[in-house]
Amino acid sequence: MNRLSRLAINEEGFIFDPITGNSFTTNQVGLWILERLKKGKKEEEILAEMLEYFEVDPETAERDLTDFIEQLRNYKLI
Repeated sequence: MNRLSRLAINEEGFIFDPITGNSFTTNQVGLWILERLKKGKKEEEILAEMLEYFEVDPETAERDLTDFIEQLRNYKLI
């Protein structure tokens, strides 16, 4: 089981990691991305969905996704 699947996430953006006891918060876009990551979607798939779902230009979407993924890696959540 991967670490993302163990996270407790509520709809307000509160994230709890039961392995470490750490908690985090994110916004609605972060929650949207986490839902897709938990389903096993790859970054390229998520980016394509972001461009369809949100009114955002490709450069901004890619930068925001990359930044969020990097934060998850820094917290060792992925």
